[in-house]
This record gives sequence, structure tokens and C-alpha cells, in this order.
Amino acid sequence: MIEKHIVLEDIDPVAFYGVNNSHLQVIRALYPKLRIMARGNVIRILGDEEEMCAFEEDIERMRRHLLRYNIINEEDIIDIAKGEQAKADASKDAIVYSVAGKPIKSRSANQQQLIEAFEKNDMLFAVGPAGTGKTYLSIALAVRALKEKEARRIILSRPAVEAGEKLGFLPGDMKDKIDPYLQPLYDALEDMIPPTKLQDMMDKHIIQIAPLAFMRGRTLSDAVVILDEAQNTTSAQIRMFLTRMGWNTKMIITGDLTQVDLPRGQKSGLRDAIETLNGIEGISIVHMTEKDIVRHKLVTRIVNAFDKRDKENEQRTDKD
Repeated sequence: MIEKHIVLEDIDPVAFYGVNNSHLQVIRALYPKLRIMARGNVIRILGDEEEMCAFEEDIERMRRHLLRYNIINEEDIIDIAKGEQAKADASKDAIVYSVAGKPIKSRSANQQQLIEAFEKNDMLFAVGPAGTGKTYLSIALAVRALKEKEARRIILSRPAVEAGEKLGFLPGDMKDKIDPYLQPLYDALEDMIPPTKLQDMMDKHIIQIAPLAFMRGRTLSDAVVILDEAQNTTSAQIRMFLTRMGWNTKMIITGDLTQVDLPRGQKSGLRDAIETLNGIEGISIVHMTEKDIVRHKLVTRIVNAFDKRDKENEQRTDKD
């Protein structure tokens, strides 16, 4: 009889063992010749060497299944132990899977263009109205890169520019004041990474979320770096951000040029960057439209109504 230890890397052990260790009980029943004990992310096994080798291979398949789909159930465990396909990948074009096991993928031609542009370029600008999935898909691509070990960390940033509110009037310390601006980034991450694992990654700085001002002086290497709401940067700010790019790094810059909250008369850094960098090798610019909106159908109607009003106002101004 020999003893081995298996370390469950990159996954949440609680999700692997199941509620009240229900998954672990199934695993023990499937391998009656082995004595299986678990503590934290380490599984300790005692038993026959040949049986143990088969068990190790199956556990690794279960671990990869949970890492990919963010969920594993008793049927999946039984299928894997029998050597069968645990879950037919009905969505081969999925970027990643949500914590509920649902595929996250493109839902329009321009969203697919965004995904392909990310794969072919080191810097990507995704520009379009609210609800087109710019931020959500960008974070999904970053999470996939992290899971597949193409990047060692994810860095997410936003400019802390108020849309009619003032930072100073918000309660709490600086982190408390800034967090509301970063909440959309937290929301997307929480949809793709189990809570315990996400907190662990943030504690270890594998995933970092910070306002744009905190980027100054840094060199960002081995990472996927996302700047969200870039329409609210100045030309100097976006230039500072883009030049933080280090080795083995991809950058995604997202924004909506119809929602600029900068002081009147100040040019958006996003607009300036797109005009200046258009056509440079290694940089892709994807323009999304109201046809790409994946939120409630009313969002498309709202965007169209405001666009129509803005065009009418411009025409009146030109006549005056």
C-alpha cells in the first residue's frame, strides 16, 4: 500500500468536493479500493499503486472540467470515472463559462470581430454604445487568457470621472469612494469566477482593479490590461496608460464616445488615440453599433432615440 497527495490547483476546493462533501462521497464510492481523504485543496490517497494511477488521471480530468465550466455535478464525476465524455461542449466557440456553467460567447458579428481582433493584435480598441458587450467580452477574454496561462494576471482600470456626482461627497476612505466607479468590472468578474477563487486571486494580486491614476509609473508585463470607459480620459491620461505596456501584454481599451463626461470643450483621449493610432500594425479598432446591444430591447430604442435627437440638435446648430 502506498500513499500519494494530489493538489487541486486553480479551482475552488469547496466546489470540487460539493455541498457537505457530496461530490467527495461519490468519488469514494467509485473507488472503493482506495482510502481517500481531503483537506483544503489537498487530496490524500492510500491504496494500490495501479488503482491510484487511474484515480489520479480521473481527478485531473475532473479538475480541468471544473476549471473550464466553473461547475461540476455528480453525473459529470460518474461519467469521468467511467471514461466517458463528462459534458458535450455544445458551444465550441465559448470564450469561457459563467459560474452557472453557461457559455459566454459572441452574439453578433462585431462582437465576434472583437474576439478575433484580440487574438491577432496586442492592442485593441472597442468603441460603441452602452450594452454592446465591450467590457463584458473583454473581461471574458482576459479570464480565458488567465485560465489557459497565456497571461499571469489581469489588470482592470477606469478613470474616476463623475457622471454628475462628486467623489468628495461619497462616504468612506479613498477605496470606498473609488469602488462605485469600478463596480461594473467586479460584476463581470463575479459572473465568471467563483467568489472564493476570485477573492483569492485579488488577494494575491493576480487580478488587480484600480483607477487610472494608479497606473502612472508602472510597467505592465505578462498581463491582459483593460481600460474601461476610456472616453473619459484626457489625451495625456490615455497616452500615459498606453505606454505602460510591457512584454507579453495585451491591452483592450473600451469606451462610448457618445457618453463623454469630461468638461465641455475638452477632447476625449479615446477619440484622440483612435485618430492618432488608426492603421498602426498590431493595433485593431472595432466599432460596435446599436445592432450589437445585448441588454434589454429597450436599450436599443433608447440609444436610437438619443442619437436621433443629437443629430437633430446638430442640424439646428448648423443652420443657426
